[in-house]
Amino acid sequence: MKILVLTKRQYSGYDLLDHRFGRLRELPLELAGLGHVVMGIALRYRRKDEQTITDSDPSGKINVTWHPINLRNGLVPRLNRYEARALDIAKVFGPDVIWACSDAYHAIFGIRLAAKLGIRCIVDLYDNFESFKATWVPGVLPRFKRAVQSADGVTCVSQSLAKLIASSYGRQGASLVLENSARTDLFTPRERKACRKQLGLPEQAVIIGTAGALDESRGVNALFRAFELLLTKKPGLHLALAGPRSRFSNIPMEPMVHDFGTLPLDVVPALFNALDLAVICNRNSAFGRHCFPQKAYEIIACRVPLVAAAVGSMNELLSEYPECLYEPESANSLAQVIERQLEARTIVNFRAPSWADSARKLETYFQDILQDRVN
Repeated sequence: MKILVLTKRQYSGYDLLDHRFGRLRELPLELAGLGHVVMGIALRYRRKDEQTITDSDPSGKINVTWHPINLRNGLVPRLNRYEARALDIAKVFGPDVIWACSDAYHAIFGIRLAAKLGIRCIVDLYDNFESFKATWVPGVLPRFKRAVQSADGVTCVSQSLAKLIASSYGRQGASLVLENSARTDLFTPRERKACRKQLGLPEQAVIIGTAGALDESRGVNALFRAFELLLTKKPGLHLALAGPRSRFSNIPMEPMVHDFGTLPLDVVPALFNALDLAVICNRNSAFGRHCFPQKAYEIIACRVPLVAAAVGSMNELLSEYPECLYEPESANSLAQVIERQLEARTIVNFRAPSWADSARKLETYFQDILQDRVN
């Protein structure tokens, strides 16, 4: 197959091409590894170099060509420029299918571009885009829902999101639940002492922590408050943090708090392996109920004990590990679960899927759509 991927360049606080990050980088590369020809168009909402970029796997033998396009080519955003350039690139490439990802705008445009080319379009919902502020612009949500309804296929990051679009969007066709996965070549068990030494963390301390978006929209303030509660009982407890955050984040200013900012992806496994306990925060919100935190499988792949907010996909993933779940946004509940887990050290004992596993599912779904086997 020849697959054209449409996505924004910045998502989840990272740059898809600079940081080589996440679902929208890993799955196209894995599809290329399965023998398909994959090309991507990455829209940047701020101005940057538009030079074509070739992304490769570690061997250098598997490649995806990316065409960055700026929404702004001056002071004024020009959507028509992006659409014209994307159409020109697509005509030369001649794709069999479009995978339209990353937000409501790309879903809408992907359907429109596929119609012009006379090909199939699959929309990817890696989160509940209704919860994105950009979708709140008047007129966007109804167009987005129509795009999802009319798409030849839809890939959803969670079972709850697939149920939402079936019940609220009026979509009749089958969707594929395609959870976020882990770089299992990176996220592996490592020796804790060595990881702490690498990061400059105290070797003998008890350390809890997290990596990812440190934003109240993810309920991370519950972790900060829980940590302060636990310090009254465990004064030697330390907290390690990494990830993008807003300027309003209330990160505690304590000497036992280690804030690493935004770490390179290849250093995040060292942070997880340095922890006695990893925390997955979330809120019971339109976002939290339908997302699938990528860090969940990354932590599981490292075989590090974890606790997670009991909301959405984490309720399903950890159904056999209720002792690992806390009440969302409740610092008291989180503190209690952390305290119990520091004693029990429960490991979630199943294999974390790799991006290669997910790519094989996606490949089959694409092939079924192209051969009219999906109803």
